[in-house]
Amino acid sequence: MVQRKEYLDILLSWKDDKVIKVVTGIRRCGKSTLLGQFQTLLIKNGVDSSQIISINFEELEYEELLDYKNLYAYIKERISPERKTYVFLDEIQRVDFYEKVVDSLYVKDDIDIYITGSNSYMLSGDLATLLTGRYVEIKMLPLSFREFCEITGKDSDEVLSEYMKVGGLPYAAVMDRKAEKLNIYFEGHYNTVIVKDIEERQSREEKDPARRKVTDIALLKNIAKFLASAAGSTVSVRSVTDYLISNGRKVSPNTVDDYMEALCESFIFYEAERFNIAGKELLKSNRKMYIVDLGLRNHILPKKTYDLGFGIENIVYFELLRRGYQVNIGKLGDAEVDFVARKNDEIIYYQVTTDMTAEETFEREMKPLKLIKDNYEKMILTLDRFTLGNYEGIKVVNVVEWLLKK
Repeated sequence: MVQRKEYLDILLSWKDDKVIKVVTGIRRCGKSTLLGQFQTLLIKNGVDSSQIISINFEELEYEELLDYKNLYAYIKERISPERKTYVFLDEIQRVDFYEKVVDSLYVKDDIDIYITGSNSYMLSGDLATLLTGRYVEIKMLPLSFREFCEITGKDSDEVLSEYMKVGGLPYAAVMDRKAEKLNIYFEGHYNTVIVKDIEERQSREEKDPARRKVTDIALLKNIAKFLASAAGSTVSVRSVTDYLISNGRKVSPNTVDDYMEALCESFIFYEAERFNIAGKELLKSNRKMYIVDLGLRNHILPKKTYDLGFGIENIVYFELLRRGYQVNIGKLGDAEVDFVARKNDEIIYYQVTTDMTAEETFEREMKPLKLIKDNYEKMILTLDRFTLGNYEGIKVVNVVEWLLKK
């Protein structure tokens, strides 16, 4: 198993606190393994196995517990008297009305609750209303570049191209990575996310008439392919709609909006809104979309669409999310800054480029940062090692070294 130490540390930091721990993320990013590893850690630290109730709703033996009343009765019978009980509910979104179970357990003394889900809609609607202020979300992502290096045991420069090819899903890091096997693995994973998660979304929508159904899987995959090809470029519902219509597919902007939302809810794509640097406010028009795993992108798209610059930019975006930043696209007049990373009162501006050695490229990447008049940190991340240094307060840093920092 791949141990996700940073996420284990987060769970440990919340252990026994009176909040529900909700771990979210795309399927196969390691949520189930994380819960298993955390349970092992609890036992090593003196918790008896009888104090742990663990249910994975993907497993057939728990099918009867997909009924929320049966689930509650099952857990209630196994609560450890006079001792803390740790309850782990994996892929809980498969249980209709699961929020009633979670809320009932929450109000009991000496119960520590951990749940996982592969759709962000699990934290909307009834659960959000019922449990406002009672839960903390732990957003799990595939392996970082640093984790990938540690697992493969290879030199960081050597492994970067491999990481960009196969991505960071934990199993992809340890499997026999022959092209045929990788293709089968990603095809299965992609179809599971697209079909299974949308299927679960449908059952949720039946109880929420305000949510429109996503029924056309072929259309969903076409939109995913377009977003994967346009990742790192500004997109809008209208631009996606126009693309589909130009390719002979009649579709309304409302439908496209629903399908794009479904792809984001399943954690395949993440949105980065634009941020007005001068006015320090978000701009609602257009945004960029980044794909959670480059291995998935390489599976979805023909190989000729490979783009080194985009790959590095995508990796940096998710690394900033891992480090706890809110990430936006910077806008300053006609100039654009790749990323504005914000956390509490801290702001860092980032440009990302593969090579700064050409004078034209150097000036182009420097220009937007020089236009920013505040005193927050400004940094350019690049693959080259010839232009590193500090230029009037703008740091040029090697991206590989930056990615390896804890």
